[in-house]
Amino acid sequence: MAEWLYETGIGEARAALVDGGVIVECHVEADTPALRVGQVVAVRLVEKQADATRGIVRSVVGNHEALLDRLTGIDMGRSFTVMVTREAIHEPRAVKRAKVRASAPDVAETAAPTLYDRITATGTPVTALPPHGPDRLEVAGWTETLEEAATGEVRFPGGALRISLTPAMTLIDIDGELAPGPLALAGAQAAGAAIRRLGITGSIGVDFPTISGKADRLAIAAVVDATLPPIFERTAVNGFGFLQIIRPRLRASLCEQFRYDAAASHARALLRRVQRSGLIGVVQIVAHPEIIAVLQANLDWLDNLSAHLGGAITLHADPALARSAGYATKTR
Repeated sequence: MAEWLYETGIGEARAALVDGGVIVECHVEADTPALRVGQVVAVRLVEKQADATRGIVRSVVGNHEALLDRLTGIDMGRSFTVMVTREAIHEPRAVKRAKVRASAPDVAETAAPTLYDRITATGTPVTALPPHGPDRLEVAGWTETLEEAATGEVRFPGGALRISLTPAMTLIDIDGELAPGPLALAGAQAAGAAIRRLGITGSIGVDFPTISGKADRLAIAAVVDATLPPIFERTAVNGFGFLQIIRPRLRASLCEQFRYDAAASHARALLRRVQRSGLIGVVQIVAHPEIIAVLQANLDWLDNLSAHLGGAITLHADPALARSAGYATKTR
């Protein structure tokens, strides 16, 4: 039976929908302050764009900026409330602003639903995991799922997906040793499962091996439909083997988190491993310099970990390590 496994971790909350012993959906929500989907927040208009139908607003508390559509009758500097419809998303050289829409004048500020709230609302049973004891997330494939997100490579019997992030869309290429027909069908199932597991949303392009027959292309599309739950729209598979999928984009995918906010994402994942390592007492964390810099900038994370392990935490930077390869050792 399917169930959500949920952890309140250091610097983040985590959840995985597990069915048949494997992760079907994976979510990581950082504790860093941000505008969250569903939040109603007081803002001020700070910039009107050229067409005067859109503008940039800034939250009264926290100074978070967001893009407001359908800008009508709002004066510069005026305070009003908006509802967040999309969270900010990191990109290679910038951060794409959150999106908001104006709320009714009498709507009060409210917090956004948390990750725990959202998974509870699905109606599927939720099990909150303690930071000790059997690691049920790891047994279900937690580390492997994070590695898929970080590398963009998802293997399946007879082939692999290669996930590439672009400003316009997420592209998924299917490659392998099977004949084109079987490879396309296996790739369709793997792509649909990966899109769901890694939380890939927005515009998604899937490049299948070229399949000439219409019936074969319909069969590929049917596999995607059966694997990927609503809500989404898609095109047909064209003669070149390309299929486009559109899913509502509310927040960053796991791929975007581990590619565009890589150091912080890997740092929090490392803290989870150390917390569950079984080490007690004074511990040294060894990691890539970028990871060490994140930890030094978040001393409350280290205080939390120190309280759990019962000893001081020291840090050592090793540039030879990959960002995902940090580890901890007991020093005394």
